[in-house]
Amino acid sequence: MKPQISTPTGELTAFRQLLSATPRGARLARRLAVHQLDTWGFPHGSDVSDAAAHIVAELAANAISHGHVAGRDFELRLTRREPNTLRIEVADARSDRLPRCELPEGDAESGRGLCLVAALAAAWGVIEREVGKTVWAELKV
Repeated sequence: MKPQISTPTGELTAFRQLLSATPRGARLARRLAVHQLDTWGFPHGSDVSDAAAHIVAELAANAISHGHVAGRDFELRLTRREPNTLRIEVADARSDRLPRCELPEGDAESGRGLCLVAALAAAWGVIEREVGKTVWAELKV
């Protein structure tokens, strides 16, 4: 799997990768994001890298759990906009399941991930696509 990295042009730098809609693909998304951020000057273990890793992990997990369509991949896209914004996008093939940030009742073991994304990100949302949706989050860096 070869990452598709564009070279910086002006004030925009981007990274894009299609990944299998499997747990392995979700883990790889997180690792690729951390690696790419390191090349952009946000070292592994920094606040920006850690926040982005959590966001990518959650959005990728949701893509494979709730957005999976047999035979379809999901897409990770990172965009660094100067001077201080990192946009994380994860696109999947299902538009009928839109994410919501709602805390679950009681001792539920899942359902808090998007609330974590909302807490870490300056903004987040969903964009419908021709096929599927893109869930995005922006970090101030």
